[in-house]
Order: sequence, then C-alpha cells, then structure tokens
Amino acid sequence: MPRFQFVLLMHAHQPVGNFDDVIERAYQQSYLPFIDVLSRHPSIRIGLHFTGSLLELLEHSHPEYFERLRAMVKTGQIEMVGGGYYEPILVVIPPEDRHEQIVRLADYVEKHFGRRPRGAWLAERVWEPQLPSSLAPSGVGYTLVDDNHFLGAGFELDQMHGHYLAEDQGHTVKVVPGLKALRYLIPFRSPAETVDFLRAAAATHPNGYAAMGDDLEKFGVWPGTYKLCYQDQWLENFFSALEKNSDWLEMVTPGEAVASHAPLGRADLPTASYTEMMEWSLPTPARNRYHSLIAEFASRGDALPFLRGGIWRNFFSKYLESNLLHKKMLHVSHKVRALDASRRRELSFLEARERAKTLVLRAQCNDPYWHGVFGGLYSPHLRTALWRSLVEAETIADGLTHRTRQYEDSTAIDFNGDGHDEIYFTSDRYAALLNPADGATICAIDCRQSNTAVINSLARRRESYHANIKNLHANKSQGATSIHEQTRTKEDGLERWLQYDRWPRNCFRLLLFGRNKTYEDAGNVKLDEDAALASGSYRTSLISPVQATFVSEKSVDWPAEKTFTFERTDRGFNVTCDLTLRRTAPGTASVYVGMESVLNFLAPSAPDRYFEMAGTRYPLRWGAHVAASDLRVVDEWQGIRVTLAAAAAQEFWITPIETVSESEDGFERIYQGSQIIAVWPVELSQGSEWKCRLSLKIESPLQSVPSPVKNSAAIATPQVAD
Repeated sequence: MPRFQFVLLMHAHQPVGNFDDVIERAYQQSYLPFIDVLSRHPSIRIGLHFTGSLLELLEHSHPEYFERLRAMVKTGQIEMVGGGYYEPILVVIPPEDRHEQIVRLADYVEKHFGRRPRGAWLAERVWEPQLPSSLAPSGVGYTLVDDNHFLGAGFELDQMHGHYLAEDQGHTVKVVPGLKALRYLIPFRSPAETVDFLRAAAATHPNGYAAMGDDLEKFGVWPGTYKLCYQDQWLENFFSALEKNSDWLEMVTPGEAVASHAPLGRADLPTASYTEMMEWSLPTPARNRYHSLIAEFASRGDALPFLRGGIWRNFFSKYLESNLLHKKMLHVSHKVRALDASRRRELSFLEARERAKTLVLRAQCNDPYWHGVFGGLYSPHLRTALWRSLVEAETIADGLTHRTRQYEDSTAIDFNGDGHDEIYFTSDRYAALLNPADGATICAIDCRQSNTAVINSLARRRESYHANIKNLHANKSQGATSIHEQTRTKEDGLERWLQYDRWPRNCFRLLLFGRNKTYEDAGNVKLDEDAALASGSYRTSLISPVQATFVSEKSVDWPAEKTFTFERTDRGFNVTCDLTLRRTAPGTASVYVGMESVLNFLAPSAPDRYFEMAGTRYPLRWGAHVAASDLRVVDEWQGIRVTLAAAAAQEFWITPIETVSESEDGFERIYQGSQIIAVWPVELSQGSEWKCRLSLKIESPLQSVPSPVKNSAAIATPQVAD
C-alpha cells in the first residue's frame, strides 16, 4: 500500500559580503549539527540547497563537511538542489545572467557531488509568470514556491498535496507548493503536532504528498533555535517521530516526489512571494493599512488569501538606494555582456572579461536589495560588497573598451529609470552620477583605484515597525518562536534615533536655512531648508567630459547655479562644486548656506576608519560642530582618503546617520555614514550674489598612516553630539 509522502527542502544561504565569523557561527550552530542529526536517521531523506558562494566557502573552510555531504548524496539521503549561484532574484536580472547563474551552480554541484540538480530553489520564492521560459531552457525541471502563490490564483488549500505545471511560451516547469502551516509548525511546535498535521493530510490525500521549503538557518541560527533543536533535541525527536510513523509516512526528496507523481494540473500563478515578503515590500502607509485589514478579516479565512501585499519589485520604488544599486547592476551587466562581441582573443582579455562577469553575478545577490526581518538593505557591509563588485567590474569593462589608458567621458542618461536624465561621468579614476532633478546632487561616487563607493548611505525613513519600538527593553527573551512572531531589541532607548530625512543622502546638496538654526537642528532634521534649492529640479546649461553647470528652476527668491568639475590628481581625483547664489527678493536677508556631503566608511568604531582634523583623529560616529574649512575622512581598510575643503566656511557640522531597523535578532541601530555640512553665514541684498566652493579630494591608495585613533574619552571638541 503506497504511503503518504513528506518532502523537506532546506535552503542554506549567506549573503555575499557577510562576515566570516557570522558564517562560521552558522556552520557550527546549524549546518554541521543538522547534518550530524540527519546522519543518525538514514530513512529521513531531504532536499538540500546551498548557494554557490556558500558552497565555495565551505569547500575551503570545511572540506570534511563536503565529504559527508557527498556520502549522503551517494546513498540518496540528500538531493542537492540548484538555483542561482549567488542567489539573485531571477526575475530582475537580465535573461543571459539568469541562465549563467543557474548553469554555474548546476555545474558546480555536478562537479563536486556527482549529480546534476534537477530542481532549483527560487530566492525568497519570488515568482513571476514568465519564469518557466528562463528555468526550463536552463535545465530546471521543478521548483518550490509557497501555497500563498496558489491561493492567490484561486486554488484551495485542499489542492496543495502534489505539484502542478507552470508554462510560459511553451516552456514548462513543475511547481511544488510549500505549506505555510508546516513552516510555522517546524520547529516551533512539538513534533507530534507536525505528525498529526501530516496524518490528517494523508487521510484526505492518501496518494499525495506535503512539502515544506524553508531556511536551514531556522535550525540553530534563529534566536533560541540552537537550544531548542540540538540541546533540547527537538530535531532528533522530530526525525524519530517521523520514523515511528513509517508504516504510513515516507520521507522522500523533492526530485523523487515530482518524478513519482503526475502533475495535478496546470497552475497559472500570479507574481508573488511568501506572505511576509509581500507585506514588507509595501510602502509604509500602505503596510499600516494592510495590517488593519488583516486584523479586520482575521476571522475570515476564506477572504485572507485575497488580501495580498505588494510584489518584490516594490522595493525599488520604496527604497531609492535599492533602485540605484539595481540600475547600476543592470548598467554594468550590459557593459560586460557587450564585451562578448569583441573579436579579441588574447588570454589577458578573456581572463579580465570572465572576472568582470563573475563580479556582476556576485552583485546580483538578493539580500542588499530589500528589507524585512531578513534582507540586507540596511546592512552597510552587504551593500558595500555589491558596490565593490560593480565598481571593479565596470572599471574592467571600461578599461577593455577604451583604447587609451586615461580617458574622461560624460553622458546624459536616465540611469535610475525615474523619467529624468542623470549625467554620468566616467574616467579611469572615477565614476559619478549627478542627478539634476534632485537638487543637482551627486548620488554616487566610485573611486576606481580602490573599488570604493564613497557615498553608499541610506536615508532614515519611517518604517511601520517603528511604532513597536517604544517601551521595549534590550534582549527581551521570548524563547524559540518564529522570527515573524518575535519582538526583540538589541538596545534600550532606540526611539531617540527615530529621525527621518527630508532628502536622499547625496553629496553637494545646497541647504539654505535661517540664522536661528543650530547644529542640533541639523542632527534632529529641523533645519527647514529651502526645498526648491535642496531638492528641486535644476536645468543643465553646460556639459563636457569633465564639467557641467546647472541652474535652479524652482527657486524664485534665491536662484542658484552649480558648476561641477572633475579633475585627475596624482593619487586620485577631485570633485569640485562652485556655487553662485543670487537674491532677487526685496530687502536684505541674513541666512546660513550649507553644502552637504555624505560619506560612509562603514565601521564607526574601527580604529582604521576615522575623521582627522588639525592632527587629531576621531571615530566615525563622531558628532560635532567645529570651526574649520577643511576636514579629512580616512578609511585605511578600503585604502581611501577624502579631504573636504570649503574655503572661508565658518564651521563643519558633522552628524552620524543612524537608522533603526529590524533584523533576525531584533531592532537595532546601524551607522549609515556621516552627514557633513560646510556652513557659511551669508547676508545678501536684492540683486547681489555670493559664491563659494566645496571640493572633495579623493585619494587612493593610501600612503602609510601615523598614530592610532583617539578613543571616545579623548575627544575634546565643542558640542559633541550624543
């Protein structure tokens, strides 16, 4: 008599750029003990997916682990499942890159484990209807998505005990529904409850199967789960409970399940991800309304599947920083793919082109493009890893394209897909994107000698979970529950840091504000600066390969003109903004003029990252207003130094940019760079004009650097910020 089948597909992933100690901890607390327990239960057969980048790390750091996996693959206890090598969201990368990502991981798995994968894990289970046209030609026979995808198409939960065929343009792929109920049972409820759930499913679908696909990290890495799964032996007991019911229940790999069952029919699934992701992607006001609707219809199980959140692509409109990173990736991917048309066949060219391709694929890792309980958009080190890959890849591509070693160029292009042209400046030393529609500011500066994205910051914006932060206490213990049901905080008093920016965090933003405003107002986002000058549109009046001039279009009383100049230097380049400000309104006005720069060198407490002024060093999380007209910021780790020069400026106002975000471990405060405002007091009468200049001198590589950073107790400056 055939037994009811249960499919477990476990997914292990660490983002590109994650810290080595974090990955090692995940190995020791999840990847290794899970296999230890699994090996003691040979009848428990599962699907296992590792991203290519994680497999590379494990291959070199724990080759003995590879040997164990090979042995379990050989006996059939583990089926290695494919996917994108660097776990991209496949639907938002170019089709050629989708194929390359899938084939690279399939080749790697076949080489190291002896069998080519038949299935593919979809990053964050992001599905769009056109995916079969990419999956099938790349050798993918099946994939798993959530039951949420099916429910949104009108299916019933009772129809989720098998798989379906999805088709696009004549290409088909088998799609397995992963059950949300099982995701919340395992491992947070007793093993008996999961067995009871499966027993009920077997009673109504004796010839079917139930599947769950979820993160391997929930077995040991999620808060409280190491104790639950291994010290309290939940996983051991779970596998034993499944074995005790083997008279009616059989554990099979996903490939075996889809091979031994006919499709239940055709499924035309909508664009979707798992329920929580679709909520996270909504803009904050819409997310708040969504919460209210879910609460209102909580008792209407029949209606809940139709209360759907947003789609994954919403993150590009919700977060300008995500969109900019994504469009940079597309831009660089196009440049690198264009190299395939070259007839050059010398080894140096082919090796450089291959490295550039790999760097682009690395930069498609999904984590830094989105934010939820998971997702790394708020994690500067993850964004930096992708930016560094893209800067290097584009530098290689441009170097292979230009006939001369030194070059400068500029072009008007709608780089970020917002309907307005940006000006993109490139040379062998730098790349910079200037946005006339946003106050004629520079939103990205790449130092190509050190592969550094100089700005790489994040605006502080309202998030729906900010309302939950008050009255929480640090490290509040809640035991082992699903991350989606937890409320934790790493630090007391986080509500102090809930400031919200008016504009994106760019360089050379013009701030005109009243003389009654202070440094503290800048830190509290209360300057009430002139919006037309700060973020209004500017008209391009002149453009050359190294210079461009812009004139404000919306400021009536204070017309402004900005001229940007890019200049090569011995050790890098200069970016200079010359400002001319006029007054047309009657009378005389006394104001402050500020020119804002934003720099992010990531690690605010690291001794090799610091501010330097008058021979004294200060950590990056320094806040102060200081009488000076020049200031230096140094990052020895990335090998770069930026000197800000503002002739005749009265002060620099320096404020750390601190975001408050949610993560797996709870709410946390993260340094996103520093706002540095050069401030001039200005008095202008009608018909008069005033000029100033701010320049960024960017140097790399660094020469040897002297004394260490002063600790916080040694900082003696006026009005140091909290």
